[in-house]
Amino acid sequence: MNIDIPEGKNPIGYVWGEMVPGIGPAAAGFSQKVYTEGTLGLREFEAARLRIAQINGCIFCQDWRTERDGETVESTFDQAVTDWRTTDAFDDRTRLAAEYAERYALDHHGLDDEFWERMTAHYSQREIVELSMCLGSWLAFGRLNHVLGLDTQCVLPGN
Repeated sequence: MNIDIPEGKNPIGYVWGEMVPGIGPAAAGFSQKVYTEGTLGLREFEAARLRIAQINGCIFCQDWRTERDGETVESTFDQAVTDWRTTDAFDDRTRLAAEYAERYALDHHGLDDEFWERMTAHYSQREIVELSMCLGSWLAFGRLNHVLGLDTQCVLPGN
């Protein structure tokens, strides 16, 4: 870890709560709401989340699988996300979610009219905003945890 954690303290709780009590709990609340209040389909959600995790290099996020109503994505889903351009495991919405995640993280200035035409053909404006907020959360907090060396200690807030 790149932050000194006092003996006996939970690293995530300490950094996200005690060190910055005016910011950390609010950030944790936002992070949790992405999981508890989201309306996107599980496959689109996980394709975008995992692509950000792969780009961030966040160990915990790459190993984590979101569960909804007792369901998770298949065990080979992470490889399909890596191969989002060519996999036959994805429908158009899932492929677009992975593409959007990658472009959001690596080339947000390159989101051109052609991309938005495809995106709006498959996602409502509300879904695009929700997905964009999810991507922002995962990009920021996954990188924060990785940079500080917390990604091996990470748990989702409230878990």
